[in-house]
Amino acid sequence: MTKDVRWKQRFQNFERAFLFLKEAVEQEKYDKLQAAGLVQSFEFTFELAWKTLKDYLAMQGEIIPFPREVLKKAFSAQLIQNGHVWIEMLDKRNQLSHTYNDAQATKAVDLIRKTYFPEIEQVYETLKDLCSD
Repeated sequence: MTKDVRWKQRFQNFERAFLFLKEAVEQEKYDKLQAAGLVQSFEFTFELAWKTLKDYLAMQGEIIPFPREVLKKAFSAQLIQNGHVWIEMLDKRNQLSHTYNDAQATKAVDLIRKTYFPEIEQVYETLKDLCSD
């Protein structure tokens, strides 16, 4: 499989996850189960986002195995706009799944909706444009 095909296949998986997350983010209120679903959808979408960036960079000749380094390179290549937010997402993604009380769940939902989702959406649009070239 060529690197070009690999990153485009990964993008298709990322796109499906992104569209599901977008639908979840657009809800107005969340019960406990919906909040947990939003967090899990975010974690899955984030994972596919950085791996899609990794595959795109590999197609460009940049072989980078670790997520933090992929994000740094994606920032320097202007694929992501707010590198510090992406590093924060990387650091927080596992913590967010351990939201065992209502206050933590509300905080996680707000963080994903207001801060993290717009960053993922920007990367989605950037990669979508690159995929259709």
